[in-house]
Amino acid sequence: MNECYYDKRMDFFYNRTKTDTADEWTGPQLIGVLCFGTFFCLFIFISNSLVIAAVVKNKRFHFPFYYLLANLAAADFFAGIAYVFLMFNTGPVSKTLTVNRWFLRQGLLDTSLTASLVNLLVIAVERHMSIMRMKIHSNLTKKRVTFLIISIWAIAIFMGAVPTLGWNCICDITVCSSLAPIYSRSYLVFWSVLNLVVFFIMVVVYIRIYMYVQRKTNVLSSHTSGSISRRRTPVKLMKTVMTVLGAFVVCWTPGLVVLLLDGLNCTDCGIQNVKRWFLLLALLNSVMNPIIYSYKDDEMWATMKRMICCSSEDRSQERRSSRIPSTVLCRSTDISGHYIEDGIIQGTICGKGDLGDKGNS
Repeated sequence: MNECYYDKRMDFFYNRTKTDTADEWTGPQLIGVLCFGTFFCLFIFISNSLVIAAVVKNKRFHFPFYYLLANLAAADFFAGIAYVFLMFNTGPVSKTLTVNRWFLRQGLLDTSLTASLVNLLVIAVERHMSIMRMKIHSNLTKKRVTFLIISIWAIAIFMGAVPTLGWNCICDITVCSSLAPIYSRSYLVFWSVLNLVVFFIMVVVYIRIYMYVQRKTNVLSSHTSGSISRRRTPVKLMKTVMTVLGAFVVCWTPGLVVLLLDGLNCTDCGIQNVKRWFLLLALLNSVMNPIIYSYKDDEMWATMKRMICCSSEDRSQERRSSRIPSTVLCRSTDISGHYIEDGIIQGTICGKGDLGDKGNS
């Protein structure tokens, strides 16, 4: 019967697997890494909080796609928390961690990354269902969307907890991996292959969406010139699809391949030299998600700017309240707001245009 080492600290497993814990991460290098990580974590918190607030505030976003978008933002917000916890429990500190604390560190990362990935997949399927039926939004009910969101987090939590539940090498250190010294190599192979399969499915889904829209657009353009919005839809869709796929490939594939190589026990692949940079790429994916899925939506961007603008003007109004009568500084205009096939809404934000409209009314 194999001996278990739950009472050991992580230095025991790092030494057994000869894993580099970056003892040289001190001084300027450590400060640089912490500053870099802190900046992007703050951006993750702020940008994803704005996305969630925009979906809650704007009734035009009370549809399945935007509920899933808000859940994606929540997953990326959680990823920011996981990275903050990682920053203060990595490098030389790694060797001093207990087994349970190390499991918590990795479990948070695995949960957050899985939640973001599954969210992206569900959003891709939702867009596929809608566009194939030439609709702005799918026929998903609120109950079904709620069930999907709960399922996403259930899957993510389960995947993050699998090593803690027993799929580890604490009782058989001969099968320990190098990058994750208390994870079994078989688990790394399973986790990386599973995520790569999900990535492949996303690629297929978005390719089908693009080909379908392009084919329909060519058919329509041969019979009618169509509106400007209709003619621009394929271009916008192509840019969004290419951005999504490009960001995911750059940020996820290298790390997944490295995990797969470690799981296959590739000792000559030099994975220890690149592991930190690929982890930073995964962090950048959580930074880019709100930009890709939110800021490219004109109405989402307008709503967030409206919230920032109104918040700033409200503070200014409070300071001038003793001299200037209270007025409405900001209002939402719906004159130019309309949906087009790819679900992007054209809107306006608070500012000079509102004051001009007010003068003409």
